[in-house]
Amino acid sequence: MESTETEHLAPLTIDSLLDHVQAAPPRLGKTRLIGIDGPAGSGKSTLAASFAARAEARELNTRVIHMDDLYDGWTGAERGFGLLRDHVLQRIADGREGRYRRYDWHVGAYAELHVVPVTVELLIVEGVTACDRDADHWQSLRLWIETSNEVRLDRGIARDGEALRDHWLEWMRWERDHFADQATRSRAHVIVDGNPSVPHDPILELVTKSVALPPHDSAAS
Repeated sequence: MESTETEHLAPLTIDSLLDHVQAAPPRLGKTRLIGIDGPAGSGKSTLAASFAARAEARELNTRVIHMDDLYDGWTGAERGFGLLRDHVLQRIADGREGRYRRYDWHVGAYAELHVVPVTVELLIVEGVTACDRDADHWQSLRLWIETSNEVRLDRGIARDGEALRDHWLEWMRWERDHFADQATRSRAHVIVDGNPSVPHDPILELVTKSVALPPHDSAAS
C-alpha cells in the first residue's frame, strides 16, 4: 500500500494495514509492532482484538499487550509505559524475551509474570501511552482512535460503575495533558473514528478520519 493521506471519514480494511506492516522490515528485532493509542473509552481494546483476529487468520504468531495490565493504578500510566519500554520492547529489540507483571486492580499490586517471546511476529500494544514518543523507532504502525467525551465517559461508567466516576474524570484531565505533551494524535499514521456512523463491517474494517502511512524503506531500528 502506498503512502496516502485522506481527511474524510472512510472505511479501510484491517487487512490492507496488515499488508502494509508486513511489507516493511520489522523494527523491533524480528517483531513487527503496532501501537493503538487514544483516550480512555474510545475503543482501543476492541480495535486491538480485531487486528489480532485478522493477523491470526494469516497464521501470524501474534500477542496483544493491554497497557491497563502495566499501569500502577489510576496514577501510574507513565510508570506503566516505562515498564513496557524497558522490560518488554527494549528486551525484545536486544533479542531477549520481554517480561512484565500484570497489575491486579482489585488487589492494588502487581501479580503474575507474563513473558513475551522473541518469536512473536506481531506485537500489538493498546492503551493510553502505547504510542508515547520513546516507542516510535520500534513501531511499524501507530493508530489513534477517538470519540466524544460523552460517549467515552458513558462507556467507562457502564464498565467500571458509578463509584469510579471521579477517577474517570481525573484520568480524562490527565490524559488530555499527556496527549498534548506527547503530540500523540498528530504522530499517528491512522486516525480512527471510535463511534462511526459510516456503514462498514466492524470485523474487517475500521472507519478512518485520516491516513498517512509511512513509506517503506530498508531502515529498521
